[in-house]
Amino acid sequence: MTQPDSFNDKHNLLPTLSKHQTVELELGCGNRKRLPNSIGIDMLDYEAVDIVGDIVAVLAAFPENSVDFVTSHHVFEHLDNLEELLDQLARVIKPNGQFEATVPHFSNPYYYSDYTHKRFFGLYTFCYLASSSLFQRQVPTYQRVLTFELTAVDLAFKSPPPFYVRYGIKRVWGALFNINYWMQEFYEENLCYLIPCYEIRYVLRRL
Repeated sequence: MTQPDSFNDKHNLLPTLSKHQTVELELGCGNRKRLPNSIGIDMLDYEAVDIVGDIVAVLAAFPENSVDFVTSHHVFEHLDNLEELLDQLARVIKPNGQFEATVPHFSNPYYYSDYTHKRFFGLYTFCYLASSSLFQRQVPTYQRVLTFELTAVDLAFKSPPPFYVRYGIKRVWGALFNINYWMQEFYEENLCYLIPCYEIRYVLRRL
Protein backbone atom coordinates (compact mmCIF):
# COMPACT_ATOMS: atom_id res chain seq x y z
CA MET A 1 0.00 0.00 0.00
CA THR A 2 1.45 3.37 -1.00
CA GLN A 3 1.19 5.86 1.81
CA PRO A 4 -0.33 9.24 0.85
CA ASP A 5 1.69 12.35 1.61
CA SER A 6 -1.19 13.69 3.73
CA PHE A 7 -0.23 11.61 6.76
CA ASN A 8 2.63 9.69 8.34
CA ASP A 9 2.12 6.05 9.32
CA LYS A 10 5.06 6.06 11.73
CA HIS A 11 5.12 2.31 12.39
CA ASN A 12 3.82 1.13 9.00
CA LEU A 13 0.66 -0.26 10.60
CA LEU A 14 -1.80 0.11 7.71
CA PRO A 15 -0.31 -2.70 5.55
CA THR A 16 -0.44 -5.11 8.51
CA LEU A 17 -4.03 -4.53 9.67
CA SER A 18 -5.20 -7.95 8.50
CA LYS A 19 -2.78 -9.57 10.96
CA HIS A 20 -4.47 -7.96 13.95
CA GLN A 21 -7.18 -10.00 15.66
CA THR A 22 -8.88 -6.82 16.90
CA VAL A 23 -8.33 -3.33 15.50
CA GLU A 24 -9.03 -0.41 17.83
CA LEU A 25 -8.55 3.23 16.89
CA GLU A 26 -8.10 6.18 19.22
CA LEU A 27 -8.82 9.44 17.43
CA GLY A 28 -6.94 12.48 18.70
CA CYS A 29 -5.05 10.47 21.30
CA GLY A 30 -2.57 13.27 22.04
CA ASN A 31 0.40 12.45 24.22
CA ARG A 32 -1.20 9.41 25.89
CA LYS A 33 -3.52 6.62 24.86
CA ARG A 34 -6.45 5.57 27.00
CA LEU A 35 -6.38 2.17 25.25
CA PRO A 36 -2.76 0.93 25.22
CA ASN A 37 -3.29 -1.48 22.31
CA SER A 38 -5.13 1.00 20.09
CA ILE A 39 -3.81 2.70 16.98
CA GLY A 40 -3.44 6.35 17.93
CA ILE A 41 -4.27 8.99 15.31
CA ASP A 42 -3.58 12.69 15.81
CA MET A 43 -2.72 15.83 13.85
CA LEU A 44 0.24 16.45 16.18
CA ASP A 45 3.22 14.12 16.37
CA TYR A 46 3.27 13.08 20.01
CA GLU A 47 5.19 9.99 21.09
CA ALA A 48 1.97 8.03 21.65
CA VAL A 49 0.66 8.78 18.14
CA ASP A 50 0.99 5.98 15.58
CA ILE A 51 -0.39 7.79 12.52
CA VAL A 52 0.06 11.55 12.21
CA GLY A 53 -2.39 13.44 10.02
CA ASP A 54 -5.90 14.71 9.48
CA ILE A 55 -8.31 12.18 10.98
CA VAL A 56 -10.59 11.97 7.95
CA ALA A 57 -7.63 11.57 5.57
CA VAL A 58 -6.16 8.81 7.72
CA LEU A 59 -9.47 6.95 7.98
CA ALA A 60 -9.84 7.14 4.19
CA ALA A 61 -6.71 4.97 3.90
CA PHE A 62 -8.18 2.17 6.02
CA PRO A 63 -9.88 -0.75 4.22
CA GLU A 64 -13.65 -1.14 4.52
CA ASN A 65 -14.91 -3.11 7.53
CA SER A 66 -11.44 -3.32 9.03
CA VAL A 67 -11.98 -1.74 12.48
CA ASP A 68 -13.70 -3.23 15.53
CA PHE A 69 -13.82 -0.24 17.87
CA VAL A 70 -13.16 3.51 17.72
CA THR A 71 -12.91 5.93 20.61
CA SER A 72 -12.23 9.64 20.91
CA HIS A 73 -11.96 12.01 23.84
CA HIS A 74 -12.53 15.75 23.36
CA VAL A 75 -11.82 15.65 19.64
CA PHE A 76 -15.09 16.07 17.72
CA GLU A 77 -15.58 19.64 18.96
CA HIS A 78 -12.44 20.64 17.05
CA LEU A 79 -13.59 19.28 13.67
CA ASP A 80 -15.20 21.18 10.79
CA ASN A 81 -17.15 18.38 9.08
CA LEU A 82 -18.74 15.91 11.46
CA GLU A 83 -20.81 14.29 8.70
CA GLU A 84 -17.72 13.47 6.63
CA LEU A 85 -16.06 11.90 9.65
CA LEU A 86 -19.12 9.76 10.37
CA ASP A 87 -19.20 8.60 6.76
CA GLN A 88 -15.60 7.42 7.04
CA LEU A 89 -16.28 5.74 10.37
CA ALA A 90 -19.26 3.95 8.87
CA ARG A 91 -17.05 2.72 6.04
CA VAL A 92 -14.22 1.34 8.18
CA ILE A 93 -16.08 0.00 11.23
CA LYS A 94 -17.28 -3.59 10.97
CA PRO A 95 -21.02 -4.31 11.22
CA ASN A 96 -21.98 -4.28 14.93
CA GLY A 97 -18.68 -2.58 15.75
CA GLN A 98 -18.82 0.42 18.07
CA PHE A 99 -17.48 3.88 18.48
CA GLU A 100 -17.52 6.10 21.55
CA ALA A 101 -17.12 9.86 21.49
CA THR A 102 -16.67 12.03 24.58
CA VAL A 103 -17.03 15.79 24.04
CA PRO A 104 -17.72 18.89 26.15
CA HIS A 105 -21.39 19.49 26.88
CA PHE A 106 -22.62 22.83 25.52
CA SER A 107 -23.14 24.13 29.08
CA ASN A 108 -19.51 23.53 30.05
CA PRO A 109 -18.17 27.02 30.92
CA TYR A 110 -14.62 26.01 29.96
CA TYR A 111 -15.74 25.25 26.41
CA TYR A 112 -15.54 28.90 25.40
CA SER A 113 -11.97 29.42 26.61
CA ASP A 114 -10.49 27.15 23.93
CA TYR A 115 -10.34 29.10 20.67
CA THR A 116 -9.96 25.86 18.66
CA HIS A 117 -13.46 24.64 19.58
CA LYS A 118 -15.78 24.80 16.57
CA ARG A 119 -19.07 23.03 17.40
CA PHE A 120 -21.39 22.32 20.30
CA PHE A 121 -22.81 19.01 21.54
CA GLY A 122 -25.91 18.22 23.55
CA LEU A 123 -28.09 15.30 24.47
CA TYR A 124 -29.73 15.01 21.03
CA THR A 125 -26.79 15.80 18.73
CA PHE A 126 -26.27 12.25 17.49
CA CYS A 127 -30.02 11.65 17.28
CA TYR A 128 -29.84 13.81 14.14
CA LEU A 129 -27.12 11.55 12.72
CA ALA A 130 -28.03 8.05 13.90
CA SER A 131 -31.00 5.82 14.60
CA SER A 132 -32.17 6.29 18.19
CA SER A 133 -35.01 5.28 20.47
CA LEU A 134 -33.47 6.45 23.75
CA PHE A 135 -35.34 9.70 24.23
CA GLN A 136 -38.96 10.82 24.23
CA ARG A 137 -38.16 13.90 22.16
CA GLN A 138 -37.63 13.05 18.51
CA VAL A 139 -35.57 15.12 16.08
CA PRO A 140 -35.31 15.09 12.27
CA THR A 141 -32.49 13.31 10.44
CA TYR A 142 -32.82 15.47 7.29
CA GLN A 143 -32.98 12.45 4.96
CA ARG A 144 -29.52 11.29 5.99
CA VAL A 145 -28.83 7.58 5.42
CA LEU A 146 -28.41 6.28 8.96
CA THR A 147 -25.50 3.87 9.37
CA PHE A 148 -25.23 3.94 13.17
CA GLU A 149 -27.55 3.33 16.11
CA LEU A 150 -27.16 5.46 19.22
CA THR A 151 -27.12 2.95 22.07
CA ALA A 152 -26.13 5.02 25.12
CA VAL A 153 -25.60 8.59 26.28
CA ASP A 154 -24.01 9.60 29.59
CA LEU A 155 -23.74 13.06 31.12
CA ALA A 156 -20.56 13.65 33.15
CA PHE A 157 -20.54 16.23 35.95
CA LYS A 158 -17.09 17.08 37.28
CA SER A 159 -14.57 19.82 37.91
CA PRO A 160 -10.92 19.76 36.90
CA PRO A 161 -8.08 19.81 39.46
CA PRO A 162 -7.62 21.47 41.89
CA PHE A 163 -11.37 21.83 42.54
CA TYR A 164 -11.79 18.51 44.34
CA VAL A 165 -14.66 19.52 46.64
CA ARG A 166 -16.69 20.75 43.68
CA TYR A 167 -15.84 17.53 41.86
CA GLY A 168 -17.37 15.45 44.64
CA ILE A 169 -20.56 17.50 44.68
CA LYS A 170 -20.92 17.28 40.91
CA ARG A 171 -20.51 13.50 40.99
CA VAL A 172 -23.67 13.40 43.09
CA TRP A 173 -25.49 15.47 40.44
CA GLY A 174 -24.25 13.03 37.80
CA ALA A 175 -25.61 10.02 39.66
CA LEU A 176 -29.00 11.74 39.92
CA PHE A 177 -29.36 12.96 36.36
CA ASN A 178 -28.13 9.69 34.80
CA ILE A 179 -30.70 7.53 36.59
CA ASN A 180 -32.54 7.24 33.28
CA TYR A 181 -32.97 9.03 29.96
CA TRP A 182 -36.08 10.88 31.16
CA MET A 183 -33.97 12.50 33.88
CA GLN A 184 -31.34 13.43 31.32
CA GLU A 185 -33.96 15.13 29.17
CA PHE A 186 -35.42 16.92 32.20
CA TYR A 187 -31.95 18.13 33.17
CA GLU A 188 -30.96 19.48 29.77
CA GLU A 189 -34.26 21.27 29.17
CA ASN A 190 -34.61 22.83 32.61
CA LEU A 191 -31.41 22.82 34.65
CA CYS A 192 -28.35 22.82 32.40
CA TYR A 193 -27.57 26.52 32.89
CA LEU A 194 -28.01 26.27 36.67
CA ILE A 195 -25.90 23.11 37.01
CA PRO A 196 -23.48 22.99 34.06
CA CYS A 197 -22.51 19.60 32.68
CA TYR A 198 -18.81 19.02 32.01
CA GLU A 199 -18.95 16.49 29.17
CA ILE A 200 -21.14 13.99 27.36
CA ARG A 201 -20.33 10.49 26.11
CA TYR A 202 -22.09 8.85 23.17
CA VAL A 203 -21.93 5.15 22.29
CA LEU A 204 -22.94 4.12 18.76
CA ARG A 205 -23.17 0.76 17.01
CA ARG A 206 -22.51 0.25 13.32
CA LEU A 207 -25.67 -1.09 11.68
